[in-house]
Amino acid sequence: MLDWFMGLQSWVQALIAGTFTWFITALGAGLVFFFKDIKKNVLNTMLGFAAGVMVAASFWSLLSPAIEWAEDNGAIPWLVVAIGFLAGGLFLYIADKTIPHMHFGKNHEKEGIHTKLKKNILLVFSITLHNIPEGLAIGVAFGAINRASDNVVAATVGAIALAIGIGIQNFPEGAAVSIPLTQEKMSRGKAFFYGQLSAIVEPIAAVLGALLVSSMTQVLPYALAFAAGAMIYVVVEELIPEAQQNQSTKGAHYAVFGFMIGFTIMMILDVALG
Repeated sequence: MLDWFMGLQSWVQALIAGTFTWFITALGAGLVFFFKDIKKNVLNTMLGFAAGVMVAASFWSLLSPAIEWAEDNGAIPWLVVAIGFLAGGLFLYIADKTIPHMHFGKNHEKEGIHTKLKKNILLVFSITLHNIPEGLAIGVAFGAINRASDNVVAATVGAIALAIGIGIQNFPEGAAVSIPLTQEKMSRGKAFFYGQLSAIVEPIAAVLGALLVSSMTQVLPYALAFAAGAMIYVVVEELIPEAQQNQSTKGAHYAVFGFMIGFTIMMILDVALG
């Protein structure tokens, strides 16, 4: 099975991986048919878990390979990853300020350019923004496989591990999108539709990321660091603040434990498989 997968073009591999993470999101969104609401502590644990996975993936799957690639090709490692990392954060900041969306927390605060779109659509746009860097990370990881001349198998397994990790955190994320939408007077069917739709951007971004690094070798370390910077921006600007909002000291621990578990699982996947 692995041999067959390795024989595919990188963009096809990225498409399959991105579709997998979307599918897991859809499974999580499907929980809306079984649960009417989601407890705050459970939601905070989910958000913390997603943050932990993204932080671990940012280093082991993205920044570390970027540093190694830059060193092997005679570039200045710290400069390359610094430029890429900051560019990723800046990209998400600009997107955050221009694309209309609304946060689940922060008292449903609207951001981006003014629009008359419905609140439900703006809530979905918020999660969609989060999924862009995840898709890019997957695509860049698979696009980098062809550049791993020393151990293609290890690079492939590492990219698969990244997709699995993102898929795991997408399951609770799908539920965290769809279930709260029912509290906005939306039917369960529509809530599920919008919940899974929020991740449809992942396979698209994955293909774009794979095509970019496959056609432009020199951009690879920058692209890896770029994806890491974008993911960290999401964690610090959105996931952690929402997980800690309006919580007592005891309640805040749920997000911390979720973060630790997510980080540990992603670390194990990357180190053991990659």
